[in-house]
Amino acid sequence: MGKTRGTAFPAGLVRTIAQTMSRIIYKITPEAPWREAEASGRFSGAPIDVADGFIHFSTAAQVRETAAKHFSGQPDLLLVAIDEARLGNALKYEVSGGGALFPHLYDVLDMKAVLWVQPLPLGADGAHQFPALEAE
Repeated sequence: MGKTRGTAFPAGLVRTIAQTMSRIIYKITPEAPWREAEASGRFSGAPIDVADGFIHFSTAAQVRETAAKHFSGQPDLLLVAIDEARLGNALKYEVSGGGALFPHLYDVLDMKAVLWVQPLPLGADGAHQFPALEAE
């Protein structure tokens, strides 16, 4: 008997399947630079992103910890939801210092990938108040 092989699918079908299985990733950013990016149609990242050479994102499971660790007590932040399927090959999941895989974009963010933008207010306890997120 011959070996069993996997089924080959046309590239268009593979892309369609990938798009329907896309997930949302999140960016926390100060409001002022984001509003500038909306006007220009492109977001190059916050200063830390520019310094690191990529735009930092978080998954739904990671974004609250990201806010607590890197944005604690900061007012005037926005939470931006991104369709990762629209980012193409420039999006890479890479191991962070703590060992978790985080999404990093090695390109500017095209605003067409943005699904929604919401304020990320501080609660009475000083922690950021998040809306319901996909895949929690």
